[in-house]
Amino acid sequence: MLPCEPQGTITRVVKARTQAKLPSAAVLETLAPADQKLLRLLLAGVPEYVPHEFLDRAEAEALLRRSLFAWEDEPATNDDSGVFGLDAALDLVRSLEREQFMFLRFNYCRRKVFTILQAHAGRRLGAEAVAELLHWERATAATRGEIVRDNIPLVLAMAKRTRITGIDLTDLISEGNLALLRAVNKFDCARGYKFSTYACRAILKSFSRVATRTSRHRGLFPTEFDPALERSDFVERSRAQMEGECVHELKSILFDNDAQLSDVERKVILARFALDEADRDPAAKAKTLEQVGEMIGVTKERVRQIQNKALVKLRAALEQTALAP
Repeated sequence: MLPCEPQGTITRVVKARTQAKLPSAAVLETLAPADQKLLRLLLAGVPEYVPHEFLDRAEAEALLRRSLFAWEDEPATNDDSGVFGLDAALDLVRSLEREQFMFLRFNYCRRKVFTILQAHAGRRLGAEAVAELLHWERATAATRGEIVRDNIPLVLAMAKRTRITGIDLTDLISEGNLALLRAVNKFDCARGYKFSTYACRAILKSFSRVATRTSRHRGLFPTEFDPALERSDFVERSRAQMEGECVHELKSILFDNDAQLSDVERKVILARFALDEADRDPAAKAKTLEQVGEMIGVTKERVRQIQNKALVKLRAALEQTALAP
């Protein structure tokens, strides 16, 4: 069985910014777009892994590499050279606790990525290094996915059992899933307890954070979102009311002839702005200068002159009315 006895009380995470450089353009062109994107993400990030004494042993390479990835097609050996044969490795895998084995495999893959990047710090990656780097990164992602799938029911169970109220269940589950992913990266199986114990604490802390964040948000926005309140029509209503009052006042001045307009001027204004038909037909359209000219028997230019003269008188009357106490 793999040795996973407690080794201290603090989770040890080895990480460093390696500053490895992208390979040459010729090497990049040989990669698929998805591999190019993955490579850039790797070089921009900070590689890390959780160390374990077993990963430094000679048999770890044979067990974790051959039984999982089968890079080499060499026949199994059962000699005493310190490297396990394939049959012995598989027997050992069957006897491992699944969880310990999965995390050792996960951190072994991450350490391979870390080692490759460290070895190329400050210089370009070669084609062989890129291929190996992408291989181990994909192996890391596959192992992480398997661990997460094994433990994803834990998030749902804790979200249903939590006593936090006023928060949507889907929000809790989303936050718990992120906490689970972070916990996978930080868990150290050498400390002697199960991953579920560590993950439960991380998930509960994430629930507490989302509750605090929601409470702060409600303090700033105490009401639920209402699309009807998103924008007020106060300005539009005020403008429409003002226009209505002005039209009413204008009609009053016209029909009382407070502006002392001539009969021709009143006819032109009423026809040009459809004020004579507005009460009977709200959809009535104003007549053109030419149409008004035909009504009163003058040219459209003369109608324009009469209209402008009448508007000056109306403006003066409106101003006088507005200034009146």
